[in-house]
Amino acid sequence: MINEIKKDAQERMSKSLDSLQHAFSRIRTGVAHPSILEGVMVPYYGADTPIKQVANITVKDSRTLQVVAFERNMLNAVDKAIGSAGLNLNPTNLGELLLITMPALTEETRRGFTKQARDAAEDGRVAVRNIRRDAMSQLKDLVKEKEISEDEERRAADDIQKLTDKFVADIEVAVKAKEKDLMAV
Repeated sequence: MINEIKKDAQERMSKSLDSLQHAFSRIRTGVAHPSILEGVMVPYYGADTPIKQVANITVKDSRTLQVVAFERNMLNAVDKAIGSAGLNLNPTNLGELLLITMPALTEETRRGFTKQARDAAEDGRVAVRNIRRDAMSQLKDLVKEKEISEDEERRAADDIQKLTDKFVADIEVAVKAKEKDLMAV
């Protein structure tokens, strides 16, 4: 029973760390990467559809993305969706494809993206702590139901705390790496 609670907590904390890495991939660093456009939704026959389902996104060079719509008539809709996504990207429509040049990051935008990365990291830390709280609550319930002893609960709580500390440290390492990446000129 205790092992199941620990395993569940570890899996959920791992998913929180994966989610943080995914959030970091959407913060642009001045280098072209298809994941920057992941959150863009394109109106496709009346429904908002992820851009990956209506267009192929490739890296042309280190600062340029190339977007080719699967259906030629969708190119203008893809262009508008990217322009209105709040990413400060202006696609160049070449008729058959879009070219998106990543603007060089200014000191101000770098600081803004660093703040965004820190906020995402804080969300990750909060998620990990919430998972810890849930696991501790489950342990307390087992003690109340007399399924485990208080000593077993204390040992399991220590293990869960160590797990929490490990994942919080992993988040710190990830945010430091992202900040270093963002501030590199």
